[in-house]
Amino acid sequence: MPDQKMAAPPVERVAGGPSAVARVLDSGAGRNLGLVAVLVLLCVVGVSTADTFATTSNLLTILTSASIIGVITVGVTFVIIGGGIDLSVGKVMALASVWATTVATQSFGPWVMVFCALAVGAGAGLVNGLLIAYGRIVPFIVTLAMLITAQGLAERISARRSQIVVDPVIAGIATTRVLGIPLLVYIFAAVVAVGWVLLNRTTFGRRTFAIGGNPEAARLAGLDVKRHTIALYVLSGLCCGIAAIMIASLTTTGSSTHGTLYELDAIAAVIIGGTLLTGGRGTLIGSILGVLVFTTITNLFVLNNLATEVQNIAKGVIIVVAVLIQTRAQRSSP
Repeated sequence: MPDQKMAAPPVERVAGGPSAVARVLDSGAGRNLGLVAVLVLLCVVGVSTADTFATTSNLLTILTSASIIGVITVGVTFVIIGGGIDLSVGKVMALASVWATTVATQSFGPWVMVFCALAVGAGAGLVNGLLIAYGRIVPFIVTLAMLITAQGLAERISARRSQIVVDPVIAGIATTRVLGIPLLVYIFAAVVAVGWVLLNRTTFGRRTFAIGGNPEAARLAGLDVKRHTIALYVLSGLCCGIAAIMIASLTTTGSSTHGTLYELDAIAAVIIGGTLLTGGRGTLIGSILGVLVFTTITNLFVLNNLATEVQNIAKGVIIVVAVLIQTRAQRSSP
């Protein structure tokens, strides 16, 4: 008896699709506009509830507070768009700050301190990348192990004490102002500008989106997925090194307690900025707007003398809502 196969029924095309408004809101520009609207709403709340919110000094305080976590967020954005995750950024920054502020390192001057911070950050990122790319270990586990190891190393080197920054050049970074704006904010803006060009105007950025969207397809297309994965984690580590110098200057100390929970703040900013946790889609501008949203919320709570616990609850609710919106957008996308 000849093999009889049932012919597959014709696939019915769904009439219509997402509305024009839905398509705009699902685009990168639409998500960024939504975050700008949230920022404006927070500013309205701030002006209504605190007399000092709209002052120049308070706005500069918000930007300065956002600068360090913002630099870390730039690196985390690259990693997540590339399909990975980096939980170690906070403690890698702490380790870099401790290593760069030892008495021996400071005796060689500010440039050696900067080099040490960048080298420690890049080295930690290199280890993460090698274990993930060639060890085939899940990024969550590798970076969690790096977080714990970096914390232990930082405590071991510093003997659990804060190391005072005595170098005047490093200490002066946080107090220097150009046209009335802290130098830390300029460093933050420079890192964002370089990151934006790298992500949106170079082959490296296009490969990051391709590997995050479908690593197997990227490999078949001839991309060296393993080498690119390593480069992404090294980039994240370099951002931690830059942030280490910034926080050492701002606090005039290198300490193992720096960067606690920074990884969660950075990942949360990336998520509410519209970057998919599964990789392949996201914008650096969205992540930076996410940082500004969280920093402004923190500032509002401080000005209104509200408890830290309430602040953390509000942040948690925002993260959940952002993930729900992402999930809904993924399901509705064609």
